[in-house]
Amino acid sequence: MRYKSQSVAYWYFAVAVALFGLQIVFGLLSATKYLGPDPLLYILPFDVTKVIHTNVLIVWVICGFMGATYWMVPDESRTELYSVKLAYIQLVIWVVMGVATVIGYLFRYGTGNKLLEQPLPSKLAIVVAMLIFLYNIGMTIRKSGRFTTPEGVLLGGLGLAAVLYVPALLEYHNYTVSIFYRWWTIHLWVEGVWEMIQGGFLAYLLIRLSGADREVMEKWLYVIVGLVFIAGILGTAHHYYWVGVPGYWLPIGGFFSALEPVALVGMAMYAYYAMRRTGLAHPNKLALHWTVGSAVFTLFGAGLLGLAHTFPSVNKWTHGTLITAMHGHAAFYGAYAMIVMAMISYALPSFTRRPEEGSAMGYTAFWMQLAGMFGMTLSFATAGIGQVYLERIMGMGYLDAQLKIQVHFVMLIITASIFAVGVALFIIDFFRYPLRMEVRTDDPVVPPAVPGRAATV
Repeated sequence: MRYKSQSVAYWYFAVAVALFGLQIVFGLLSATKYLGPDPLLYILPFDVTKVIHTNVLIVWVICGFMGATYWMVPDESRTELYSVKLAYIQLVIWVVMGVATVIGYLFRYGTGNKLLEQPLPSKLAIVVAMLIFLYNIGMTIRKSGRFTTPEGVLLGGLGLAAVLYVPALLEYHNYTVSIFYRWWTIHLWVEGVWEMIQGGFLAYLLIRLSGADREVMEKWLYVIVGLVFIAGILGTAHHYYWVGVPGYWLPIGGFFSALEPVALVGMAMYAYYAMRRTGLAHPNKLALHWTVGSAVFTLFGAGLLGLAHTFPSVNKWTHGTLITAMHGHAAFYGAYAMIVMAMISYALPSFTRRPEEGSAMGYTAFWMQLAGMFGMTLSFATAGIGQVYLERIMGMGYLDAQLKIQVHFVMLIITASIFAVGVALFIIDFFRYPLRMEVRTDDPVVPPAVPGRAATV
């Protein structure tokens, strides 16, 4: 840790990993309800457990983004954070909002708009926290006088994520209109500006972990950001199949959604390029595992599996089925959960006495999570294919179809349990080392360059 104020990031990471564990608990609980009978039917019904599972995901990932930004920006700008006090006030607001919202869900207090179920007071708290966050980061960069491309892409993604939350603050009495504008937040977050956030973190980590040339990484970032805006914005229309918009949106959405994986291929290619050129010289190989894993799994989950069912001729059968869950779980995990865990793994040795190269428990957590998520993806895929055939083609009723595909939920719970053990190991590995929070002025900005080639800063 080169700057004392970077220690703020640890507490954001601590909240994020704790919420990650809570999300997995409610995810497993939701999955078991497919097998029945459900002894918690009138206490924690499926709609409540699923709402908590999906919304806690949003809260912990954004909390991880904030912590990672509070680590990265001082390091990139080479200055202390503008206000540590503001950062802690923001964290308190975020935690109180998250806890109050989850308790509200338990008592059926929410808006009912999928992934945006937060009641208005919670949404206003989110806005306040985001404004504090953006102000703090902006002032840090301003006072430093140094503004790098990874910072610019990251800040652009965070700023646009805040702007795109505005449609979620508005109340629409017409359900069709509500669903239409919902995608302006959800799609343009997860398939648009959040990819900019991931790209900023990925470039930062590859520069630090591999000694890759900054100029090369920045060029890749420009390509990815351009592709995200070209494909991501118009690709929103692939969600419009069931909304009732004019028919011309369907081919537009399908075509540009098909281009979205191009940006993800670029992301995976530049991760591979950096590793191929520079090798694995950095001692923190655990962070390298998460970094490269994020790029590759994003291509698989968000890219290939997304492409598999976004064309209108396919989407009309798969929309709203377990095929969507297949794509959603793999995409979110690869693109956002893994990049947050990469930033945590990179920063953790500076906060605690964890060995720089990582621990056996840390590597076990990585491989168990990867194996578990891959198994969950296959389980959702096979269950979804059966569901589409039985319900959408054969015309079987929903509950009758669910009985036919229950065996796939047995496999889902087994693989999800493997994933949950990996998450538990990651959380234990995070908290088991004593804190040290030492500022080391001798920390190198980047690892030593590969002989014969200069690494720029």
